[in-house]
Amino acid sequence: MNNAAREVWITGIGIVSCLGEGGEAHWHGFANGLVKIDTERFAPHLVHPLAPLNLDRQIPKKSDQRQMEGWQRIGTYAAGLALENAGLKGQPQLLARTDMIVAASGGERDIAVDNTVLSNKAKSANPAVFLNERLMSDLRPTLFLAQLSNLLAGNISIVHGVTGSSRTFMGEEAAGVDAVRIALARIMAGQSDVALVGGSYNGEREDLALLYNAGGQLLQRPFKPVWERSNSPGLVLASLGAFLVLEARSHAQQRGAKPLARLLAVRSDRSRRPPAAVAGSLAQMWEQLAPARARTGLTILSGATGTEPGTKEERAWLASVPEFPVRATGSRLGHGFEPQFAMNIALATLVLDREKLFPAFDSSGVEHQYDGPVDQVAVTSVGHWRGEGIALVEAVK
Repeated sequence: MNNAAREVWITGIGIVSCLGEGGEAHWHGFANGLVKIDTERFAPHLVHPLAPLNLDRQIPKKSDQRQMEGWQRIGTYAAGLALENAGLKGQPQLLARTDMIVAASGGERDIAVDNTVLSNKAKSANPAVFLNERLMSDLRPTLFLAQLSNLLAGNISIVHGVTGSSRTFMGEEAAGVDAVRIALARIMAGQSDVALVGGSYNGEREDLALLYNAGGQLLQRPFKPVWERSNSPGLVLASLGAFLVLEARSHAQQRGAKPLARLLAVRSDRSRRPPAAVAGSLAQMWEQLAPARARTGLTILSGATGTEPGTKEERAWLASVPEFPVRATGSRLGHGFEPQFAMNIALATLVLDREKLFPAFDSSGVEHQYDGPVDQVAVTSVGHWRGEGIALVEAVK
C-alpha cells in the first residue's frame, strides 16, 4: 500500500450462527465438523437455525428486544459482540466517531396477518375493500418494507451508542460485499478512522421458504455439502449475524487496540448471467489482487451457495488455481445473503489467528486436507443470482 498509516486492521469481530456466538464457538464447530440443521420445520427444505442467545447480554432493555424483529435482534447482538471484541463498547467518545455500514434486506412479514388476509379475502363480499381495510388496520406503520432495512442501523445506534455516519445497503450478497468494500475504501482514503460493518439474516421464516422455493433456489432433503449438490442444486437458508470493526492502523495503535488481521483489498462485480460469467468475473478480480497476493500460505474461503449455475462456475475458476486449498463455509453455516461475506471475513481472521485451516468437508474433490502454513486468506462471494466479490485478508505479525 502507498500509505502504511492508512492500512486497515480488523480489530473486532461479532458473529452468531447455528454454531453459537463468538470466535471460539465457530472455530470449535468448524474444527470438529459440526453441522446443525433443522430438517422438519420447513420440510422438505432445510434450515440452519440460530443457536440460543441470551439477548440480555447485548440488548439489556426488554423494551428494545420487543420492538425489534428477529433479524434486527440478531444483528444488534452481533454488532455488540464486535464492538466488545474491539474494545469500543461503552466508550462514547470513540463510538461517536465510529461510522456504520449495514447490509440489510427488507423487514419480516407478519405471517398471522398474511394468513388472515388470504383466508378471508375470498369470503368477503367486496374483496378489494376487505384487503384495504385489513392492510390499514393490521399492519404497523413501521412495516413499510422499503424503509425497514434502515432499522437495523437505527437499533444498533440506540442500543450501543454508535453515532458516527450511517449507511445501509440493500441488494442481497452484493450489498454485503459492497458494505465491506466501501468501509475499507473510506478508511484507506482518510475519510473514516473506524467503522462497524456487517449485517444479519433470519432464515427461519415461512415467507422466505415460499419465496426462494418459488425461484427453485432451495435444497431439499437430504442434506449435502455445497460442492456435492450439482445433481440437486440449492441453498440452505440460515439465521446468522456478522459484524466487523475495521480501523486505520494509526487509530488502532493510538488507542492500544490489537489487530486480528489486516484487510488488504476488496473487489466486487455484478455479472449475470451469460455462460461462464462468474468464472470470468472471479478470474478478473483475482488478477486485480495479484500484486497483494502471497505466493505461498494462501487459502480460499468460499461463500458458494450451492445454487446453479454460480456454484459450478466458481468450481471451474477454482480448478484454475488448484495450488490453493479451499473451504466452503456454507456447508456448515448455510446461506445468509447480506451478512455472508462479513461472516466469512470474520472466519478468515480465526484461520489466520490459529495459523491453520480447518478440516475439509467434501467428497467431490474440491476440498482436500491441508496442514501447511496460512498467511493470507482470500474470501469469495458468488451471489445465488447476481453479484461476485473477493476480499484478501492477511495475518499481522
